[in-house]
Amino acid sequence: MSFRSNGINADPFDGLMSRLAAATADGSDPAFEDGVSEVLRVVRDVLQMDVAFVSQFVEGERVFRDVDFAPGAAEVIAVGGADPLEVSFCKRVLDGRLPEMVRDVAKLPNFAELPSTSFPIGAHLSTPIVLADGRVYGTLCCFSYSPDEALTERDIGRLRMAARMVGKLLDRERPRASS
Repeated sequence: MSFRSNGINADPFDGLMSRLAAATADGSDPAFEDGVSEVLRVVRDVLQMDVAFVSQFVEGERVFRDVDFAPGAAEVIAVGGADPLEVSFCKRVLDGRLPEMVRDVAKLPNFAELPSTSFPIGAHLSTPIVLADGRVYGTLCCFSYSPDEALTERDIGRLRMAARMVGKLLDRERPRASS
């Protein structure tokens, strides 16, 4: 998706990533205190997904730390909600049982083995969030309730870039959280 502004191509994803990169580099931009939420909103919007979220892996659980929903989309998960990591799509992506990008979950050969959800998952994208010390924090995921055959390698590349930025933002928050 590309937008035009004053005759120049302006992509909201690229613009946000550039602003956040500058803000995290010098650590001085208070406008990005809510950077993770902003990344989720832009990722969900640009990739045209219904839901985007950041999960954290804590003591065998996947905990939803931040969630963004498309306008009018059913709010099917909640910040602070948790479920066993072992039976999540996130864990399957991390260990290679599920690809990072799935255009139509129902077409997967192992569809019957996937964890059941109380809501439909049509298309799904997920990638790990890795902190500066090399630890996997959790995942950055987004999904739509319907399949999306238009998803491309560029889309999963954008999600990976966004996950790197979220990792930097989380690293930046950690020293403040421990003081």
